Amino acid sequence: MGFFKFNRKKTEVKPSMKRKLFLSLGSLAAILLLSGVISIIEYRRMSDYVSELIAANIKSINLSQKLADLTQEYNDQMLAVVVQNDIAMMPDFHLDYFNAQSDSLRNSFTSQKMLHKVDSVVTSFDAFMKTSLKFDEVFLADSVDTGEWFFGSLQPRYTKLRTDLQSLNEVIHEELQKNSSDFDAGFYRSIIPGVVSVGAGLLLIILLLFFTMSYYVRPIYRISDGIDSYRASSRRHVYEFDGDDQLANINSGVTELIEENIELKKRIKALRDERKGNID
Repeated sequence: MGFFKFNRKKTEVKPSMKRKLFLSLGSLAAILLLSGVISIIEYRRMSDYVSELIAANIKSINLSQKLADLTQEYNDQMLAVVVQNDIAMMPDFHLDYFNAQSDSLRNSFTSQKMLHKVDSVVTSFDAFMKTSLKFDEVFLADSVDTGEWFFGSLQPRYTKLRTDLQSLNEVIHEELQKNSSDFDAGFYRSIIPGVVSVGAGLLLIILLLFFTMSYYVRPIYRISDGIDSYRASSRRHVYEFDGDDQLANINSGVTELIEENIELKKRIKALRDERKGNID
């Protein structure tokens, strides 16, 4: 049992000054590095996600505007036919292009509310197109006034289509504003780890400074003052502090050396006095 205790004490490694400082600075660097990596990853993830949503909203706005321009041009051309009373001016509507833009618009949406609005647009457009297809028949009929039919039957369908398109645009803009707000909120949310890391880093630096001043700088100053006092007035060095590292070993060695020098000076003085007494 005694051998075991002796062997354990002999193999026990005391914490060194270098190791303490390395662990302190290493912990600070690890925390700052980890928080920085988390901030970058969080910001990039949030930025990519919200950027995709915003890009989809912008695409929806552009597609919705194309549909509005296409139907307005067609409606204006039919109005020109009514005003000029010339059936030869009757335009052809690019139905395939309209359907393609409508499908792209539907695929670019990110919420059920927007899908509901585009369904309303498609329904209004179908009603508008079915009514417009009767234009030739109405124009050639002697019993129907073309102007009254245009403004009484076709134009209300077009107005409903424009209203639904406007409502769709409002929903898209609301979604865009929401995503932009989420982007701003996400940005501040992503920089919080960075702010926390900076705060934690400053706190650790203050603690490290206190630790270094208390356990290293102050003892070194006291050891230095003890050496100066011994040189000036041969005073004993009696400073003690907690610890078992190299600095404590230095302090113990300085104390022993000063004590040995004091004892040596006493012996030298005693020998001198003895020799002087013998001569007298």
